Amino acid sequence: MGVITTSVDDEVEKKFRELVQKKYGKIRGALGVAITEAMKLWIKKVEEEGE
Repeated sequence: MGVITTSVDDEVEKKFRELVQKKYGKIRGALGVAITEAMKLWIKKVEEEGE
């Protein structure tokens, strides 16, 4: 499992955390699951743009 440390806009982080909690509740690891899902979607989008 990889580790990425980064900074994001405060408003983006706040909204993302709110939506993660709405979807997954307060389960441990929910933020990581949502970030992984977001990264996979971004990768798919970029790869499709390149075709």
